[in-house]
Amino acid sequence: MKRVKITVMRRTEYPDLMAEFENPIEHACDLQLGQTFVVEKGLRPEGLCESAWESLRPFVEELAAGGGNFFDGWMRNPHSAMLSCNDGFRPVSFYVEVMD
Repeated sequence: MKRVKITVMRRTEYPDLMAEFENPIEHACDLQLGQTFVVEKGLRPEGLCESAWESLRPFVEELAAGGGNFFDGWMRNPHSAMLSCNDGFRPVSFYVEVMD
């Protein structure tokens, strides 16, 4: 199983949607631009929220198993993917790539 690196590339927030629909919560997302996580043995890295992991996990598992080339050539590097979490209020974009 290959190691996979996850890098935080962009954070976006939609204050208008948050004001209209979200219940106030503390520390909804503590991820920082450039922050990286290394996936070892297919396990969620410490510090990566569960919601983001569930969005990324199928792609991480495929890359770790030696796969890639998602959506017939979507990425220049076929052993990578640009993905985002499912948080509709503050989506985070992640670059996911094979390390080994």
